[in-house]
Amino acid sequence: MAQSEYAAKVPAADQTLRILRFLSTQRGPVPAALIAHTLGIPRSSIYHLLAVLQEHGFVLHLPEARRYGLGVAAFELSSGFSHQEPMSRIGQPLLAGLVDRIGESGHLAVLHGRDVLYIAEERAPRRPRLVTDVGIRLPGHLTASGRAMLATLPAAQLRALYPDNAAFVDLNGRPPHTYAELKAVLQKVNEDGYATEDGEVTDRFASVAVSVRDHVGWPAAGIAITFPRESIGPERWPELAAAVAEVAAELSRRIRGTGR
Repeated sequence: MAQSEYAAKVPAADQTLRILRFLSTQRGPVPAALIAHTLGIPRSSIYHLLAVLQEHGFVLHLPEARRYGLGVAAFELSSGFSHQEPMSRIGQPLLAGLVDRIGESGHLAVLHGRDVLYIAEERAPRRPRLVTDVGIRLPGHLTASGRAMLATLPAAQLRALYPDNAAFVDLNGRPPHTYAELKAVLQKVNEDGYATEDGEVTDRFASVAVSVRDHVGWPAAGIAITFPRESIGPERWPELAAAVAEVAAELSRRIRGTGR
């Protein structure tokens, strides 16, 4: 049976998936009328489908703006590809090459709600074991890889992840503790072109990270290099970030099917 025949037999499922796919290509929340017009779905059906998606966390409704965007559950679902084998298989050789060139440990992580989930790690020779073993989760707002990915999200989606101060886990008293502080951190990430953390996760260790973007610009993963703070001063971090950015760009090309 052809795919179109399946869709005809289960129109609600077809329409739901088309709504999610459409929202995933937008850079921010959009009106329900635009969704209905673009997809050719009656407005009455659109509102019912959006209500169900909102109830399950896949869609975020902004009542003041009368717009809809992807919810937290959609981000968790979309990261499924990233933290399964395909992303780690594609990324591991690139990460290993980066670590070989730089001589410091590196890791690959994906967003999972407000956390980052580490899916690949390469430890440099004579460097200590880090807390970023594969399978470990850490608060995204405190890690360089998490900040790199969060900085690429539209404001509405970022706000959905951090609705109040209770969303900010405190590991060692370091900021950010509020949404305003997080926005300031992420603004600097966007200005610099890379993210950093300096002792927020492990004392005396720092990291620089760059986001890996998918075909529509969303954060598919984050690549970070972690090193003893005393071995590489802040004046060298931009140089380090440039090397990470090259690998992030290559991984982005490969997951989009356009890699060399």
